[in-house]
Amino acid sequence: MHVSLTPELEKAVKAKVASGLYNNASEVVREALRESLRREQENEWLKREAALGFPQLEAGTVTRVKTKQQFKALVRGGV
Repeated sequence: MHVSLTPELEKAVKAKVASGLYNNASEVVREALRESLRREQENEWLKREAALGFPQLEAGTVTRVKTKQQFKALVRGGV
């Protein structure tokens, strides 16, 4: 597989490899893709939880939270 990057992204990948944290460009791209997939999964989870909570909001049974972490803790049974 070949991937084309903009000059700006190519420069960023080369900088990451030059930093010594990665052995090659493939490692940089793999980690970036893994992180993107992790964020997508978390966003989907948040969407599902919000859909469950919306009827509760309409019914007036709410608990106020100020951070994403508080929200996650609430959904998981904490707070």
